[in-house]
Amino acid sequence: MFSILVVDDEPDNFCVIESLLNGEDYQLQYASHGQTALELLDLFQPDVILLDVMMPGIDGIEVCRQIKAMPQWEAVPIIVVTALTTKRDLARCLEAGADDFISKPVNRLELNARVRSMLRIHLQYQQLELFNTQLEVMVRQRTAQLQTMIFEDALTNLPSRVFLLQKLSEILASGELSYGVIYLDCDEFKLINGSFGYAVGNQLLLAISQRLQDCLRPGDVLARMGGDEFCFLLHQIEDVQTLEPFIKEILQSCFHAPFVIADCEIFMTACLGAALGNGMYQIPEEPLQDADTAMYKAKLRGKGCYQIFDCQMSLAMLNRLTLENDLHRAITHEEFIVYYQPIVNLQTQKVAGFEALVRWQHPDRGMVSPGEFIPCMEETGLIVLIGMMVLKQACQQLYLWQQQGWNELTISVNLSVRQFSCPTLLADIDRILAETAVNPARLKLEITESAIMENAELAIALMEQFRSRQIQISIDDFGTGYSSLGYLHRFPVDMLKIDRSFVHQIQAGSRNYQVVNTIITLSKQLELAVVAEGIETQEQLQWLQQLGCEFGQGYLFSKPLPVREINKTYFSEQGR
Repeated sequence: MFSILVVDDEPDNFCVIESLLNGEDYQLQYASHGQTALELLDLFQPDVILLDVMMPGIDGIEVCRQIKAMPQWEAVPIIVVTALTTKRDLARCLEAGADDFISKPVNRLELNARVRSMLRIHLQYQQLELFNTQLEVMVRQRTAQLQTMIFEDALTNLPSRVFLLQKLSEILASGELSYGVIYLDCDEFKLINGSFGYAVGNQLLLAISQRLQDCLRPGDVLARMGGDEFCFLLHQIEDVQTLEPFIKEILQSCFHAPFVIADCEIFMTACLGAALGNGMYQIPEEPLQDADTAMYKAKLRGKGCYQIFDCQMSLAMLNRLTLENDLHRAITHEEFIVYYQPIVNLQTQKVAGFEALVRWQHPDRGMVSPGEFIPCMEETGLIVLIGMMVLKQACQQLYLWQQQGWNELTISVNLSVRQFSCPTLLADIDRILAETAVNPARLKLEITESAIMENAELAIALMEQFRSRQIQISIDDFGTGYSSLGYLHRFPVDMLKIDRSFVHQIQAGSRNYQVVNTIITLSKQLELAVVAEGIETQEQLQWLQQLGCEFGQGYLFSKPLPVREINKTYFSEQGR
């Protein structure tokens, strides 16, 4: 039952309202003065207040203002019942906080409608208030859960990254310098998840965390940073000599023996990076970042390695990040161009074809060395995009030369390891062949020996696809990668390229001479063409001619040139 408080100095008006509301399930309460109404609010607990304006003592507008100023009553709807009908009077009522008004004399239909409306609004407010209260309880509970989640890893129950940063912050605030941070990352952990599933991966992480905890000293902290990464915060570490034994103990005691998970023995390795406390650190993220940088450097050296941070690493990482950003910008601004180096028939000294080579025309630095940016493109995967750009430009240029009557020319384009393993490689090549309308029989794809031997059977299948499209295949840098002699007779290749390192010091009786002679002899037996790279002197040329090398390229003939210079030198009337 709803409680309705009627505040009016005329008892007859209460009787009128009581009669008009007769039959409704309301409990009516009466207060004859404004002050009385204010004093009886807690007793009556009204759901709606019908308030007269013109009363002795405190008038209705002031009563309304005081009720709305009380937090526990501000939500109770107030309907002003008044004979005042001017807009100015009604505005005063609304400014005091009234929710509605009824003009005297009161009409039954209007009174019931307005009371029901205000009760509905009040009920909705009460429901909303209840919901907010429940929500606040839930928020407090969830906040407590989140606090646990923030400071504790859910899987291992180790401290979290946030907890570790908080401890580092406390150390920095204390001015302590004798501490060390060791960042650990498991090697190729994704293979575990991919092979055995995440359930086994999680069990392995638990086992790793347990072994790592066994290495903890009193007062030290081991935190899980996420994924397969952990971090030690060590106290009383004065120098590298104090830190290194701990690192070696981790590698030996935690990763030497296999982990037995789901009845399987799993051998794991990890790389570690460490940073020593120093007075230069201002925020807790800095020693953590330096340890992570050192760990990344350790990864580059191979599995199971560790590295202690030095300042040169930060500079190297900054340079690397700058280079990556510049490479992305260079793609957008089309700063990569294709140069061409002639491939010459060593017996006739005539140009047989060209090798397409990517060059980077940096807006500020000028021409950037390929040795600087190509390894970065390989690591980031940008080489796939750039490689296809080079292939398309080279095919377009070859088509133009073919249209000019140079039908016997070939164009050689390098395929990197990342490109060779790209699942869309064949589709991309087919698209470029269709777009450029080039004769595929004059296209040569150069693939390094190491790229082929990563997965020889897959490489053979892929090269068969190239062969079915009449594309020629060349093994680049032959003799410098994995030994492919056992597979060579199975590879559908057309040419071997002798690496420049063998050509560099070729002379009768030398080791390089014997290697080159062996490659040329093997090529003749397998009916493969041979190209020698890096020919720079007449003496090198003569030795290669004597050995029967068919083709060659190098600065003796020409350095790589832009297409304009190639056309001027080899395809103009003067060049003919």
